[in-house]
Amino acid sequence: MKQVLHKIVSIFLAAIVLMTTMSFTVDMHFCGETLVDFSFTQQVKTCGMETNQTASSCEKVAANKSSCCTDKQVVKEGSEDLKISFVQLSLEQHVFLTAFTYTYLDRFEEIDTQETSFQDADPPFVRRDLQVLHQTFLI
Repeated sequence: MKQVLHKIVSIFLAAIVLMTTMSFTVDMHFCGETLVDFSFTQQVKTCGMETNQTASSCEKVAANKSSCCTDKQVVKEGSEDLKISFVQLSLEQHVFLTAFTYTYLDRFEEIDTQETSFQDADPPFVRRDLQVLHQTFLI
């Protein structure tokens, strides 16, 4: 149970870090007060009620300038605070990180095993009970 809870919390914290550092843009098209279309990746589709700029009289041009359609764009910039470079670290911090990394990685190196000299030798002679082997018993 503890491991499952630990994994859930770690995934949740990773998602929070990802969402706070990611940038995105949302494009929205409103026709009056109604949301017609929105998009995260491309330009939004319009509702087809755009202003007609081919009007001949001045009144029609002035009337068409106040269109009921509006486009809105929401931009969310990501945070750059989490990126720490080594240029900002002091000399003592560099020394500590180098020593810590070296000792941590040194823990996982394989230890060379020495070859023993008797691996290729024959095993010693196993003494057998000769009386049982030859079936000679004293009565």
